[in-house]
Amino acid sequence: MSAPDPVALLLLTAFRHTVSEPNVEAGCARIQELAGQPIAAEDFHAALAACLRDGLIREPVRIPEGALQCHWRLELTPAGVVAARALSQPSGA
Repeated sequence: MSAPDPVALLLLTAFRHTVSEPNVEAGCARIQELAGQPIAAEDFHAALAACLRDGLIREPVRIPEGALQCHWRLELTPAGVVAARALSQPSGA
């Protein structure tokens, strides 16, 4: 069995779950927990970069209004929602 595509793993996890963590390492651990799949740190970072470059996710590091520190959140853009929906459809549908 082949390893899951890290980009697909991120998109599908963000589509199905809210991921909000204090930092990127905790975000990676939470995504692995939610997806039930391991992902190497370098693959995770490459997938994040690809999703940002392609406009599929919003910038994950931000300071929410009124917050005292940064926070890491995986959030799909409208294009990311379309891509995640396409990935979640059964083949041939």
